Amino acid sequence: MNSGMHEFLAQDRVIWGKPAAQAVLEEADRRGAKRVFIVTSRTLNRTTGAVEKIRDALGGRCAGTFDECREHTPRTSVIAAAEAARSADPDLVLTFGGGTAIDTVKVMLIALAHGVTKSEQLGDYHLRVNPDGSRHTPAVKPPPFRQIVLSTTLSAAEFSDFGGCTDPVRKVKDGYAGKQIGAAAVILDPEVTVHTPEWLWLSTAIRAVDHAVEGICSIQSSPLIEATSLHALRLFGRSLKQTKTDPRDMAARLECLQAAWLSGFGILRVPYGASHGLGHSLGAVTGMSHGYTSCIMLPHVMRWNSDVTRDAQARIAEALGRSDVDAPRAVADLVAGLGLPTRLRDLGVEQSQFDQIARGAAENLWVKTNPRPVNDPIDLVRLLETAW
Repeated sequence: MNSGMHEFLAQDRVIWGKPAAQAVLEEADRRGAKRVFIVTSRTLNRTTGAVEKIRDALGGRCAGTFDECREHTPRTSVIAAAEAARSADPDLVLTFGGGTAIDTVKVMLIALAHGVTKSEQLGDYHLRVNPDGSRHTPAVKPPPFRQIVLSTTLSAAEFSDFGGCTDPVRKVKDGYAGKQIGAAAVILDPEVTVHTPEWLWLSTAIRAVDHAVEGICSIQSSPLIEATSLHALRLFGRSLKQTKTDPRDMAARLECLQAAWLSGFGILRVPYGASHGLGHSLGAVTGMSHGYTSCIMLPHVMRWNSDVTRDAQARIAEALGRSDVDAPRAVADLVAGLGLPTRLRDLGVEQSQFDQIARGAAENLWVKTNPRPVNDPIDLVRLLETAW
């Protein structure tokens, strides 16, 4: 008989169907927040009016804005965000953006909870794989305040209490987790996503597809994760291409936001596989976005795992509406049909980097739990070669 457990997030609600500013104000009121600190990207803050609308709605309750988030969340940007937050003295953070901003705040909240002021101190709090293969999760104190998230991409970072942060010295992206570092509430307003560049919107959707696929194929399957992941794939199969054809189709964009939500139920709830693990290392070594790492690596990892995940992959292909082909082909066709990159060389990755990428990935907890065991970094090099 199977045994298992699902730990639900410390997340009160997911809100859709309301304009972003209205939803933010209602959440601030509901939480009694008097000083709301906004964390966002430079692009959203300095080239669109979207953040200004939120600041105007908050009025005197806006305690400040930090817009120096950087892709792959280097430790230095987390420390800078923590310093800005200490100066602002908020009682709530509004994170307005995608995975980069959300992960910045997750790790920032750990830094604030533990009085971290230097980059190297963050090394005490990231997840590790012990020599026996078990996971070491450092104890993390509750943060001094929570974050709520206004989502602009489809990476689903807002639906987990797991964040990634890159150590530029080791060139490794470490994982961080804490019960209250994730979003207490999430606001899904498709109108604010029109500022998201097309490549980022579409590629983060494939990142969410990656969550769903590796959740369904997990070595520790869960009926809840399979159900939510399969429906996420159905929604993406129905609406994702439509958002490329007609970027102003708000119904399709909302369906994609909801698909990302459903895809995120498995993050740190079931073990993922080598697509996620290699993606973290590819990002740390080459700077490639996680959306693009999933576009390129996911079909190849699925093919590598096909003998041991055959039944699960048949359900994946059916959910994507592609019972005429196998699941790796269905995902590869989806990626290519969206005009996204399909080979590592498309993005300037050199074969000379493969050994470093493989060494970094070999430390990753999700490579350790790939459905088909990865016994040596050379297996990872071979996977990279098939994707080059």
